[in-house]
Amino acid sequence: MTSQAAPGQACPAHHGRTPLYGPEFAADPAATYQALREHGPVAPVELAPGVPASLVVGYSAALEVLRNPSAFPRDPRQWQAKMPPDCPVLPMMMYRPNCLFTDGAQHARLRAVVTDSLARVDANALRANVERTADRLIARFAPDGEADLLAQYARLLPLMIYNHLYGCPPQLGDRLVAAMRAVFDMVEPEKANAELTRCMVELVALKRRQPDQDMPSWMMAHPARLTDEELIHQLVLLMGAGTEPEQNLIANGIRLLLSDDRFAGSLSGGSLPVEEALDEVLWTDPPMANYSASYPVEDTDFAGVRLPAAEPVVISFAAANNDPALAGQQRSGNRAHLAWSAGVHSCPAQQPARLIASVAMEKILDALPDMRLAVPVEELVWRPGPFHRALDALPVRFTPVAVPVPSDESPGETRWNAQPTPSSSTPPAVTSTPSPPPSPHGARRRWWSSLAGWLRGR
Repeated sequence: MTSQAAPGQACPAHHGRTPLYGPEFAADPAATYQALREHGPVAPVELAPGVPASLVVGYSAALEVLRNPSAFPRDPRQWQAKMPPDCPVLPMMMYRPNCLFTDGAQHARLRAVVTDSLARVDANALRANVERTADRLIARFAPDGEADLLAQYARLLPLMIYNHLYGCPPQLGDRLVAAMRAVFDMVEPEKANAELTRCMVELVALKRRQPDQDMPSWMMAHPARLTDEELIHQLVLLMGAGTEPEQNLIANGIRLLLSDDRFAGSLSGGSLPVEEALDEVLWTDPPMANYSASYPVEDTDFAGVRLPAAEPVVISFAAANNDPALAGQQRSGNRAHLAWSAGVHSCPAQQPARLIASVAMEKILDALPDMRLAVPVEELVWRPGPFHRALDALPVRFTPVAVPVPSDESPGETRWNAQPTPSSSTPPAVTSTPSPPPSPHGARRRWWSSLAGWLRGR
């Protein structure tokens, strides 16, 4: 076995560990992952100055860790006790009583609340809400001929959708997402984490007083009987997973469609549809590039290295997905990537996340068919940070066009699943006028086909 801190490895300035922070890593993480592979499937890194970790860069090794929670448990409290309170990665990695940082029976109980509540979200209603929200956002900048699609579209759309799913007043929703963004960016992490907690406390108090047909109210009514603390932390987890990574998925997908010749083809060029572009992004540039930390309970020999007890073992979804051992595999239609993680901790909201991203991409390309990047793709700036793959801006230009603003939502436009949750004895959600059914799942869509209209569907 070799030590991960052996002299001469990686960057000597960082005690043999490669930093996963700063503008150099943000600009070209693939080069970092390639260098880390020289260590084997697991490599020594720093998540922040003075915060060592082991990064799993091999696909098979990542699956082995993700599928073995008994050897690689998620509870970070032993590690956390050694970290200073202002550690910049602490808000993203600190223990919270939610289904991400727990294992065994506690994890199963908390995850059931999340999955059962997500099951009550009607896919048709969600699609209609995303389409309406996208139309409203596009109508704001379509007459201008230029826009920053990150700030004016990809960032706002998930926020507005989650405000709706949470039954959240807009002002509180703005504060929630601002705090979550600061947590991801490691900007004043203590302050951001405190504001995030305050916002969730306010939301839970509101829903205790005024329950409604929304995610917080359903989670409160679940037979698992979450405490307020548990409820707050499940909501933080869902908000974190559903806004910041979702905006990155949308923006990274649009960037790919506008910059890759395989997608930016002519009518006869045989380009790939939006769903396949999404798969490409989830393979090559997943919105959460490195995460899912686990903490061995004792020193562990794994994949040729010694993993110290209670030191983070972080999965690099981006590096594992692009493991040279997978070279030659067909990726079109292949969803064996690890962008959603794997095992018992895999993302429970994969289907809603794909739906939101695909509809968002379809709507913008439909409305602005001649849209193009305003700068060369290599000049786009990526936000620093060890966890996400996130653009700082996505400037585009297009022919100005007037887009009709949808009318205000009527009560009949929103419908939740009328079926009770699998383990719930609570009454089903109230329904109203159903949304039209989506088009068949397998319909192929080409991004240039605006004049003919988009074929709706997943």
